[in-house]
Amino acid sequence: MLGRLPCMPAAPLPPLPTSIVGSLPQPDWLIDRDRLAHRFPPRVRAAELWRIPPELLAGAQDDATLLAIRSQEEAGLDVVTDGEIRRESYSNHFATALSGVDVDHPGSILNRSGKPIPVPRVVGDIGRPAPVQADDVRFLRAHTDRTVKMTVPGPFTMAQQAQDEHYRDGRALALAYADVVRAEIADLFAAGADVVQIDEPWLQARPEVARQYGAEAVTRAVEGAPGPVHLHLCFGYAAMVSERPEGYSFLPELADTPVDTVAVETAQSHLDPATLRPLRGKGIALGVLDLSTPEVETPEVVADRVRRALDDVDVDRLVLTSDCGLKYLPRESAAGKMRSLALAAQLVRAEL
Repeated sequence: MLGRLPCMPAAPLPPLPTSIVGSLPQPDWLIDRDRLAHRFPPRVRAAELWRIPPELLAGAQDDATLLAIRSQEEAGLDVVTDGEIRRESYSNHFATALSGVDVDHPGSILNRSGKPIPVPRVVGDIGRPAPVQADDVRFLRAHTDRTVKMTVPGPFTMAQQAQDEHYRDGRALALAYADVVRAEIADLFAAGADVVQIDEPWLQARPEVARQYGAEAVTRAVEGAPGPVHLHLCFGYAAMVSERPEGYSFLPELADTPVDTVAVETAQSHLDPATLRPLRGKGIALGVLDLSTPEVETPEVVADRVRRALDDVDVDRLVLTSDCGLKYLPRESAAGKMRSLALAAQLVRAEL
């Protein structure tokens, strides 16, 4: 493993700071990307995806995480993540580390595409025996002087991705997940995170249920956080969900939650920026990289996607980002898209 750098403070952010949503492509030598691409993102453990023997896996993941950090720095991004390199999916890394969940004998639910998938089975009170990702933040913080962001699955999404045999009440389950997410958020900031993001794609996927208690669960998870919390809302990975609706089915409901910034996708979906007006007063992380194609957009194309939203958001709280995670793209495409994002930000900054 490459040597560690001393922990350094984050540099000040420019206007229109740039970042990715969270994930980057994992190297082929680390994970079986072909197997990963031909299955829905796992909700339970999927150790068979890793190419590295268990006794060497942690070190290999560290090395790959360093590559992810460097790729973001070299692209010119202002806010850096760990690329979610240690995760088989955005959610299972955290969700399967909790107590009260039987991951060895999974349950089943219908995914966003209507297909049955294995999921954690809730058999007792949801708890968090120890911080799950605090060490990941420390590693990230020690290896960059940029602002750092760590992502964690949101409580509503985890509740929808589980088979509940204990609470037998959707709201109670979501609030139990909210309690462990709130504790994790506090530990992530204590470990050095500048920003924490909760991923809540299922607010969009199941809006009828979300309107019953989704905002309540988000509020419970985020309230009192010691730093800014972003919430990522999307239509799913482009590699898995190709069709995009015309707009979000759950968006204005987030206006009264204590999240600092709402991350939305606009590139692939061609989302009407006027949809974002109910969120004025909050930051917007604007997804302007289309992940449905490996083709790298020019900085001018990305800049045009930014310009069309400027009248509908608070520009001084605008972040430029990807539509969703870059996990399923070729590594060369991900690097190129990140570079275009950084160059597009420079173009638009010069016009403000």
